Amino acid sequence: MREKLEKKERRKKRVRSKIFGTREKPRLCVFRSAKHIYAQLIDDERAHTLVSASDLELKIKEKKKKREIAFEVGKLVAEKALKKNIEKVVFDRGPYKYHGRVKALAEGARVGGLKF
Repeated sequence: MREKLEKKERRKKRVRSKIFGTREKPRLCVFRSAKHIYAQLIDDERAHTLVSASDLELKIKEKKKKREIAFEVGKLVAEKALKKNIEKVVFDRGPYKYHGRVKALAEGARVGGLKF
């Protein structure tokens, strides 16, 4: 188990070494757990979270797939970002592959109006 966590940390560091968010173009950071998905826009210059969204904020009445929920979270974070006049972001997938829920969140953010 320890080896698996070490590999995850190495992947995360490798991705983050190439990405840096500013006030004009913040980093869209994704965290995925087994049940939920979270997204934040982070200004790395000041180490400050500008906008955050998660599936816990959505009022979901009917049963949906996790990918559909991630798409909605992407649209929600884009909506909140546009209210704060943020249009361009740098996408940070973290240690996750650009596939499944992470990809759906990115597509939802693009549909919502973010550019990256």
